[in-house]
Amino acid sequence: MQQLPIKLRAGRKTDVRAQFAALCWRLRDGNVEICLVTTRNSGRWILPKGWPIHKQTPADSAAIEAYEEAGIRGDAIDRCLGAYSYVKPLKSGEAPIIVMVYPVRVRKELRKWPERGQRKRKWFSPKKAAKKLQEPALQQIVASFKPQTILH
Repeated sequence: MQQLPIKLRAGRKTDVRAQFAALCWRLRDGNVEICLVTTRNSGRWILPKGWPIHKQTPADSAAIEAYEEAGIRGDAIDRCLGAYSYVKPLKSGEAPIIVMVYPVRVRKELRKWPERGQRKRKWFSPKKAAKKLQEPALQQIVASFKPQTILH
């Protein structure tokens, strides 16, 4: 089933909000590698992620975040691998966030990208990548990722 572009509506900052993450992957010498980036402030490892983008599918929004945060150009697949939640600190308090994860098969790794000076980018095996992440549900999604399950 093909996903439709999202139409955004105004919401309050305390509403549960959605973000879309890109699980950027490639095959290197027959082994799967996952790209992680650091956060801008604390420097912890995360998947590239961001808010819904008007008139884009969730998978396409994830691919745009992969470009902006990690300098990755790739093919997003409209299949959610899973979801996790976290609480995002805001100026006016905090907001509960649900993040849906979409696979992005890497075609090109750029030398220059919008947030290059603000983040680090590094490749890991799925198991090592999972250990670098904080959220248990995201750790499970990353550790269990197998490309053959999405390439059918």
